[in-house]
Amino acid sequence: MRSLHLLAAIVGVAALSTSPALAQSPEVVAQAAQMRDRALADNPAYEIVGDLTTRFGPRLAGSPAEQASAAWGAELFRELGFANVEVESFPLAYWERGTATAEILAPFPQPLVVVALGGSPATPRGGIEGEVVVFETFQQLLDAPEGSLTGKIAMVLQDTVQAQDGRGYGATSPIRGRGPIEAGRRGAVAFVLRSLGTHDHRFAHAGATTVGEGQIPAFAISPPDADQVRRIVARSDQPIRLRLTSTSGYGRESRSQNVIGEVVGTNPDEVIVIGGHLDSWDLGTGAIDDGAGVAITAAALALIADMPVKPRRTIRVVWWGAEEVSQPPPAQGLAGARFYAERRRDAMPNHVAISESDFGAGPIYSLALPAGAGNTDFQKAAMAVLAPLGVIWDGAPATGGGPDTGPTVAMGVPAFRLNQDGTDYFDWHHTADDVLDRIDPEAMDQNVAAWAAFLWLLANSDVDFRALRTAQ
Repeated sequence: MRSLHLLAAIVGVAALSTSPALAQSPEVVAQAAQMRDRALADNPAYEIVGDLTTRFGPRLAGSPAEQASAAWGAELFRELGFANVEVESFPLAYWERGTATAEILAPFPQPLVVVALGGSPATPRGGIEGEVVVFETFQQLLDAPEGSLTGKIAMVLQDTVQAQDGRGYGATSPIRGRGPIEAGRRGAVAFVLRSLGTHDHRFAHAGATTVGEGQIPAFAISPPDADQVRRIVARSDQPIRLRLTSTSGYGRESRSQNVIGEVVGTNPDEVIVIGGHLDSWDLGTGAIDDGAGVAITAAALALIADMPVKPRRTIRVVWWGAEEVSQPPPAQGLAGARFYAERRRDAMPNHVAISESDFGAGPIYSLALPAGAGNTDFQKAAMAVLAPLGVIWDGAPATGGGPDTGPTVAMGVPAFRLNQDGTDYFDWHHTADDVLDRIDPEAMDQNVAAWAAFLWLLANSDVDFRALRTAQ
């Protein structure tokens, strides 16, 4: 692991005081800028994600690989100098993928590349065979009357549009989440969607669907296969007949866990929470989703831990477990994030802010703060430090800090966002191609630099995002 001890040589570090210092003070701004530059030259993020993906491969929630990676993570936290290291465990229904196949029987027989959606039940032994009703958009399916799909297989071919901020995925993700149950309400025996990806490669994307009453077996086909279905529809007046098989399902009870470590501040009761999720889908090795995020945030905190003085506020890194896989009702997902928040419900007033890195390893291009924080001294100081990294100010208030921050934000904790360029994120997301080779080490260094510098400013400030939000 690259040395972290060069930070002691930062110009002016000997003059640091452990007394509270406003983030907008010239001294703290200079320290943050120097930390930014050190992160660009020397940080352990790429080695962390390389070790994680090489040692443990895919880390499906509740699997032995996820559990072993958590134990490794806790030991890593101790090596990095974090305090109060803990692995907090919680029960989990373990979903297993098994095998899945899809085959067009008529009018032009051929196989399709397919995966079962996370949380999907198995098909009956021997599979499901039926006529396909093709919908170009999810809205067309929602407009179909009840009973119109009885005994048939519903297929939605809506494309996911590529966008820097991922809004194309936001527009189509309800197809995967709600599609199977909506199709089942209309009588369908199975559901198929075009993978929620922005590429043209012939592999399918995994991802969770809603688990509950009325659920039917659900699958994603690769984008080229979805286009092939379109061509078949255009070339034949006969309906498509499809056979689907899957052995997926919830096979046993297991456990997942959150891995936690801290750099304790001189005012220890004020806590900033950062992190990513340790689990991944089981097709690739979970490098961009979310090995990158756990590595970026741990590396940023490691730089701060190596400082010769403590920050004013405590910074806590959490590697959340079980972000990806849905759970049977009443819980639907984000099991680790929910467990973290519920366990600390009484401590939420002490949480200063929260954010997560869970959008790959593309460069950070903008900063968003809670409502009321724009045009403040803190915001100006942050932009002075982040602008040399190519980061711009996002005037839209941050309402969330990433999926795993949701339960904590719902309890009133302010969120901030260091927004990453996700233009090509959904090319690889949830696929067999989510591997270490998709990470650009220089872009990862830029992420660590932005996180470390911003956290140093925030931790050494007295900015109160709750008060700013209320005054808005």
